[in-house]
Amino acid sequence: MNMLINRFSQKQALDTMIALLSAVILFHVLIVAQVLPYTIVWAGKINSVEEMRVMEAVSISINAFMILVLLLRANYIKNKIPPTVLTALIWLFVIVFALNTIGNLYAKTALEFYLFTPLTFISALLCLRIVLEKKGSL
Repeated sequence: MNMLINRFSQKQALDTMIALLSAVILFHVLIVAQVLPYTIVWAGKINSVEEMRVMEAVSISINAFMILVLLLRANYIKNKIPPTVLTALIWLFVIVFALNTIGNLYAKTALEFYLFTPLTFISALLCLRIVLEKKGSL
Protein backbone atom coordinates (compact mmCIF):
# COMPACT_ATOMS: atom_id res chain seq x y z
CA MET A 1 0.00 0.00 0.00
CA ASN A 2 2.84 2.37 0.88
CA MET A 3 4.38 1.89 -2.58
CA LEU A 4 1.04 2.71 -4.19
CA ILE A 5 0.62 5.89 -2.16
CA ASN A 6 4.18 7.08 -2.81
CA ARG A 7 3.83 6.76 -6.60
CA PHE A 8 2.56 10.35 -6.59
CA SER A 9 4.25 13.38 -5.15
CA GLN A 10 2.17 15.44 -2.76
CA LYS A 11 1.80 18.12 -5.46
CA GLN A 12 0.58 15.54 -7.98
CA ALA A 13 -1.88 14.18 -5.42
CA LEU A 14 -3.16 17.70 -4.66
CA ASP A 15 -3.50 18.62 -8.33
CA THR A 16 -5.22 15.32 -9.13
CA MET A 17 -7.68 15.71 -6.25
CA ILE A 18 -8.50 19.28 -7.28
CA ALA A 19 -9.15 18.10 -10.84
CA LEU A 20 -11.26 15.11 -9.71
CA LEU A 21 -13.36 17.22 -7.36
CA SER A 22 -13.85 19.83 -10.08
CA ALA A 23 -15.10 17.09 -12.42
CA VAL A 24 -17.42 15.83 -9.67
CA ILE A 25 -18.86 19.34 -9.26
CA LEU A 26 -19.42 19.54 -13.02
CA PHE A 27 -21.20 16.16 -12.85
CA HIS A 28 -23.48 17.43 -10.07
CA VAL A 29 -24.18 20.66 -11.98
CA LEU A 30 -25.32 18.49 -14.91
CA ILE A 31 -27.66 16.66 -12.52
CA VAL A 32 -29.10 19.96 -11.23
CA ALA A 33 -29.52 21.20 -14.81
CA GLN A 34 -31.31 17.90 -15.51
CA VAL A 35 -28.94 17.09 -18.36
CA LEU A 36 -28.34 13.84 -16.46
CA PRO A 37 -31.13 12.09 -14.56
CA TYR A 38 -31.08 12.45 -10.78
CA THR A 39 -31.96 8.77 -10.43
CA ILE A 40 -28.30 7.88 -11.01
CA VAL A 41 -27.07 9.52 -7.79
CA TRP A 42 -27.70 9.19 -4.06
CA ALA A 43 -28.21 5.43 -4.44
CA GLY A 44 -31.33 6.11 -6.49
CA LYS A 45 -33.20 7.25 -3.36
CA ILE A 46 -34.17 10.77 -4.48
CA ASN A 47 -37.91 11.04 -5.10
CA SER A 48 -38.41 14.54 -6.52
CA VAL A 49 -36.71 17.43 -8.30
CA GLU A 50 -36.96 19.52 -5.12
CA GLU A 51 -35.24 16.82 -3.06
CA MET A 52 -32.58 16.49 -5.77
CA ARG A 53 -31.85 20.22 -5.69
CA VAL A 54 -31.30 20.16 -1.93
CA MET A 55 -29.09 17.06 -2.04
CA GLU A 56 -27.09 18.34 -5.00
CA ALA A 57 -26.60 21.74 -3.35
CA VAL A 58 -25.17 19.94 -0.33
CA SER A 59 -22.91 17.82 -2.53
CA ILE A 60 -21.65 20.77 -4.59
CA SER A 61 -20.99 22.77 -1.41
CA ILE A 62 -19.03 19.94 0.23
CA ASN A 63 -16.95 19.36 -2.90
CA ALA A 64 -16.26 23.09 -3.25
CA PHE A 65 -15.16 23.19 0.42
CA MET A 66 -12.81 20.25 -0.19
CA ILE A 67 -11.31 22.03 -3.21
CA LEU A 68 -10.81 25.16 -1.09
CA VAL A 69 -9.00 23.16 1.62
CA LEU A 70 -6.76 21.51 -0.99
CA LEU A 71 -6.01 24.86 -2.66
CA LEU A 72 -5.04 26.23 0.76
CA ARG A 73 -2.89 23.17 1.54
CA ALA A 74 -1.11 23.51 -1.82
CA ASN A 75 -0.56 27.22 -1.13
CA TYR A 76 -2.33 28.07 -4.40
CA ILE A 77 -4.25 30.44 -2.14
CA LYS A 78 -1.94 32.19 0.30
CA ASN A 79 -3.18 31.83 3.84
CA LYS A 80 -2.25 31.87 7.50
CA ILE A 81 -4.25 28.79 8.47
CA PRO A 82 -2.13 26.47 10.62
CA PRO A 83 -1.06 23.41 8.61
CA THR A 84 -2.39 21.18 11.40
CA VAL A 85 -5.93 22.46 10.75
CA LEU A 86 -5.68 21.70 7.04
CA THR A 87 -4.12 18.31 7.79
CA ALA A 88 -6.95 17.45 10.17
CA LEU A 89 -9.53 18.39 7.54
CA ILE A 90 -7.79 16.26 4.91
CA TRP A 91 -7.71 13.33 7.37
CA LEU A 92 -11.46 13.82 7.60
CA PHE A 93 -11.60 13.61 3.78
CA VAL A 94 -9.69 10.30 3.92
CA ILE A 95 -12.29 8.91 6.31
CA VAL A 96 -15.25 10.26 4.30
CA PHE A 97 -13.90 8.89 1.02
CA ALA A 98 -13.15 5.50 2.61
CA LEU A 99 -16.68 5.29 4.07
CA ASN A 100 -18.16 6.48 0.78
CA THR A 101 -16.26 3.71 -1.02
CA ILE A 102 -17.89 1.16 1.25
CA GLY A 103 -21.29 2.76 0.70
CA ASN A 104 -20.81 2.73 -3.08
CA LEU A 105 -20.20 -1.02 -2.93
CA TYR A 106 -23.85 -1.31 -1.86
CA ALA A 107 -25.22 1.21 -4.38
CA LYS A 108 -28.28 0.26 -6.35
CA THR A 109 -27.15 2.06 -9.50
CA ALA A 110 -24.45 0.68 -11.78
CA LEU A 111 -22.89 4.12 -12.22
CA GLU A 112 -22.30 4.55 -8.51
CA PHE A 113 -20.97 1.03 -8.17
CA TYR A 114 -18.68 0.89 -11.21
CA LEU A 115 -17.59 4.53 -11.51
CA PHE A 116 -17.80 6.08 -8.08
CA THR A 117 -16.50 3.13 -6.04
CA PRO A 118 -13.05 3.30 -7.69
CA LEU A 119 -13.20 7.12 -7.74
CA THR A 120 -13.80 7.40 -4.00
CA PHE A 121 -11.17 4.72 -3.29
CA ILE A 122 -8.58 6.59 -5.38
CA SER A 123 -9.62 9.85 -3.69
CA ALA A 124 -9.08 8.28 -0.26
CA LEU A 125 -5.59 7.14 -1.33
CA LEU A 126 -4.70 10.53 -2.81
CA CYS A 127 -5.84 12.35 0.33
CA LEU A 128 -3.88 9.86 2.41
CA ARG A 129 -0.82 10.65 0.29
CA ILE A 130 -1.34 14.35 0.93
CA VAL A 131 -1.55 14.02 4.73
CA LEU A 132 1.37 11.61 5.00
CA GLU A 133 3.80 14.10 3.45
CA LYS A 134 6.51 15.30 5.78
CA LYS A 135 6.03 18.86 7.05
CA GLY A 136 7.46 21.61 4.89
CA SER A 137 8.13 19.41 1.85
CA LEU A 138 5.41 20.72 -0.47
